[in-house]
Amino acid sequence: MYAIVEIAGQQFKVAKDQKVFVNRLAGEEGDSLSFDKVLLTGDGDTITLGAPAINGALVDVKITRHLKGDKVIVFKKKRRKGYRVKNGHRQSLTEISIVGITLPGGKKATSAKKEDKAAAPKAETKKTAATPSAKKEVEVSENLVSRAENRAEDGNIEINVDKLLHSIGTAPKSDADDLKLINGIGPVYEQKLNDIGIYTYEQISKLKAADREELSALEGITRDKIESDEWVKQAKELLKNK
Repeated sequence: MYAIVEIAGQQFKVAKDQKVFVNRLAGEEGDSLSFDKVLLTGDGDTITLGAPAINGALVDVKITRHLKGDKVIVFKKKRRKGYRVKNGHRQSLTEISIVGITLPGGKKATSAKKEDKAAAPKAETKKTAATPSAKKEVEVSENLVSRAENRAEDGNIEINVDKLLHSIGTAPKSDADDLKLINGIGPVYEQKLNDIGIYTYEQISKLKAADREELSALEGITRDKIESDEWVKQAKELLKNK
């Protein structure tokens, strides 16, 4: 059996156990999601077409991992004007595994347990819709992530900028706080943090253990320093006084 389903604004032909790369989804690795925009299903010679979607049909998936696509170079040039601009872009992607395809009128209602399982996809669908609002406190701009990645590459900084900024969020330079007010951060460290997209107290306040370890890639900054100087605690206090 196969299905054509719309995921993150794109249409895919999927089958059970297939792995698919889609635009970045809200959710963590290992999360289960369900998508109800099933446009068509096929099982042997039986084809079911939606109008536009098949009512009650679901495609259940599991998030395998988040990643970045291959770098695409965008080069712009205007003849006889001396205008040349070269930029790079890496699309944020999510790899998902197709767990199963649920059709309307299936065997889900034959027992109480199966009824619970039938209700689960709907609950998961609601969870999917609620996830963006639940994560509103971590705002991520893929454009700002790409810029920070480019700066890190230019500076030969071996750090997973994408993972870091998706954990603590992004902020434009125009919203930058004076990070030097945090004890242990001077002008040099502030510039290093700015280069990888960290500009605000709010971002510092959200540093988790894995993020602090990631920042150890910056020369002079270690996880022990971040924890002993209490960067996170100081950032939270500065946020209260803003």
